[in-house]
Order: sequence, then C-alpha cells, then structure tokens
Amino acid sequence: MPPLSEEITLQQQFEEVIASEDMLYVQDFLNRQNISDVAGLIYENEDFERNIMSHLSLHRAASVFKILELTTQKRIIKALPPLKTAELLNELPADDRTAFLSELPSNAVRELVKTLNPEERKVTLALLGYPEGSVGRLMTPDYVYVYEHDTVEDVFSTIRKYAKNSETIDVIYVINNKGELLDDIRIKDFIMANPDKSVNELMDGRFITLHAEDDQEVANEAFKMNNRVALPVVSRSNKLLGIVTIDDVLWVANEEFSEDMQKMGGTQALDEPYLDMPIFKLFRKRVGWLVVLFLGEMFTATAMGYFEDEIQKAVVLALFIPLIISSGGNTGSQASTLIIQAMAVGEITLANWWRVMRREIIQGLMLGAVLGIIGFTRVIIWAKIIPDVYGSQAYRIGLTVGFSLVGVVLWGTLTGSMLPLILKKLGADPAVSSAPFVATLVDVTGLIIYFSVAYFFLQGILL
Repeated sequence: MPPLSEEITLQQQFEEVIASEDMLYVQDFLNRQNISDVAGLIYENEDFERNIMSHLSLHRAASVFKILELTTQKRIIKALPPLKTAELLNELPADDRTAFLSELPSNAVRELVKTLNPEERKVTLALLGYPEGSVGRLMTPDYVYVYEHDTVEDVFSTIRKYAKNSETIDVIYVINNKGELLDDIRIKDFIMANPDKSVNELMDGRFITLHAEDDQEVANEAFKMNNRVALPVVSRSNKLLGIVTIDDVLWVANEEFSEDMQKMGGTQALDEPYLDMPIFKLFRKRVGWLVVLFLGEMFTATAMGYFEDEIQKAVVLALFIPLIISSGGNTGSQASTLIIQAMAVGEITLANWWRVMRREIIQGLMLGAVLGIIGFTRVIIWAKIIPDVYGSQAYRIGLTVGFSLVGVVLWGTLTGSMLPLILKKLGADPAVSSAPFVATLVDVTGLIIYFSVAYFFLQGILL
C-alpha cells in the first residue's frame, strides 16, 4: 500500500482533473494510473464511479471492475448505460464474469446474459451450469493449447495468434485430436528448445488436473501443493475444458476464510460487506444462532434446577459455578478454533481423528491439572485468610473444585476437537462448531461433572 501522502496527492490530482471538465484530460489521467489506484479512486469517490468507469479504456475498465468489491460492481453496472454495460461484460474474462453473475438474482442474470455476444453467452451459460462452489465456476476457457505432433515453431505461431486473449501463457497445454489432455509444458521449455523439435519430445506425462465438479477447496489444496500459476480443468473423460489461475483461487480462499471467521463467531456467513448489508438482513444472519445458543443455555438453567437441593445444602458450591463452566467453555472454544484452522489449511484430515483425540486427552489432562491446582490453591489460601468462608471443609471443597476443573477441561478439549471432525464426516461445515456453540454445549455438561465430583467428596458431609 502506498504511503498516505501519496494517496492524498493522487486524490488531489483527481479532484483537479475532474474540476477541469476536460474529458480527454480525465481519460488520459485515468488511463495512466495503476489499476489498483483507479480502484482506490472509485472507493474514495462514489459519486464519480460511473464517470471513472466510462472514461477508462475498455480493457482497463474490465481490469478495474474485476478487482472491485461486489457491492461496488453492482452499483456500477446499474449506473452505466446499457451499451457500456454490454461492452464491459463482454470484455471481462469468462471466469470473472461468471463469478459476478453468480452473485446476482436470476432475473438480473437473464437480462445481463442477453447483452453478451453469442460466443461469450455460450461460454458464460456453460460455466454457470456447474454447481455453485465448484471448480467449473472458477475456470476460464481462455488458454493456449497445441497438439503433440506440432513443432516448437508451430507452438510459437499458435502463441502469437491466440495468446492475446489467454489468461496466461506460462503453461501451454497439449491435447490430441479428441481434445483429451496429454500434458502441460512450461513456456520456458519451449523457449529453450530447438525450433524444429516436436512437442511430443518435450512431454514427460507428469501433470496435475482438476475436475470441473470438484469443490473449490480441492483447487486451493492443489495450488498449495504444486508450484503452478494455473492448473488444467478436465471432464471425467479427460477432455480439457479450461484452466484455473492462482489469482482466482486466492480470491476464493479469502472469501472462505472470511466465511469461516464469521461462522466461528456464531453467525451465518455474510454475503455482503458489513456496512452495506441492510440492518434487517444482518439481524436475520445473527438472530438464528443466538436463538439456538440461548436455547442451549436454557439447558444450563435446567441442570442448575436439577441440583437445586444440593446448592441449598451447600451454598458455597454455587460460588464456583461460573469458574467451572467458563473454564470448560474456554478450553473447548480454544480446541475448536485450533482444529478448524488446522483443517482449513490441510494439516488435519478425518483420518487423523485418533491422533487428534490422543493429543487432546493429554492436553486436557495437563491443562486441567494446571487450572485444578490453581483452583485448589485458591480455596486453601482463601480459607486461611477468611476462615469462616468455607467452614471446616475447605480441603474437601478445594479437591472438589480442583478435580472438577480437570474433568471439565478434559471434556471441553475433547468436545472442541472432535465436534469439527464429526461435522466434517457428516458433510457439514466444521466452522459451524463455533466457539459459542462449543462453549454452550460444555456449559451444560460442566455442571453435571461439577456436581458429580461434589457428590464424591462431600456426600454425607455437606450434601
């Protein structure tokens, strides 16, 4: 990001250019700026969005449009004249156009698709036909392919002819007459080869593919494991359908991270920027989980009601209820967050469940022991300072608190670590096992553990 002083200078220059009302001057100024700087001007000058996009060259307008936030994109499309909208959508790369249309209502998609030329319309409808969240929605048909019998000189002729509209030429794809993918070869290998050498002499048959129906997370993992800027997308019969570039995967990874963070906070994923989302829609996104969590906490009240007689007999036990249940909730939330994050980056799979459980059992016992010792020590020290606070049973109460913390913390770590894996096994999103959800679940069970331990140490004495 440039220094603040540069941003202000650019903004001042833009204001001077707009004030001149010289349209050619405005156009020249905008076309000399970096794409990211033009996007910044659009964000800073919402009233001039339409003018900025209208005065950019078509190619640069498309480059700026595809990096803007969805809300801004919608506003621009709505404000532009129909002819300019059609030109802009036709100029957008097929994958970026599909990503934008995927976020619009079906009636708006129908109208905008009509503005596309026949070739782009066919491509767009084909991409929109793939399931939402699939690799097919990310891929672009703009790539360079050659045949195995071509020579290196033929390859360069093909590049000169078709590369202008290609998403990338870092990798050239080799197919046969049936359209089946045979190999992908880096451009540097062609540059270093003799011009009359044939393509099949450069092939090694080592290539990685994605399938159009794969989940986009599969593409994310493939790019992380392989040093590629693009990967080919094939059908189940190995026909080359398109390519996915790393920039698109990075956008998806960022969106999924944002969604997971929102779900882990105990809310539905927001499909619009926070400040742009209508208040009532934001309310609906949040209220559902709050109601579920509230109903869960009602079980805590029910559990306390079940142990009402015990609390009346030993009021001192009530003093430690917040301590016990919060410790369990905190450790459960901690474990849940760690496991969800590890699953998101591919460090943990379902096959690792037993290793995870063993580690969390050890962690639960160690963490519980630390908190238990602190809790026990606190009771004993407090009994020395204020002798009447716990009566003659301070030692037993201290043991109750200490062992309860061990049990609750152990249960919290197990619940927090296993719940994301169970949800993944059931086909649900692990992020749903959010910190508030785990904390609520552990609260109820924590009370049962606490009073069970209290029975063991205090039965016949205080209970």
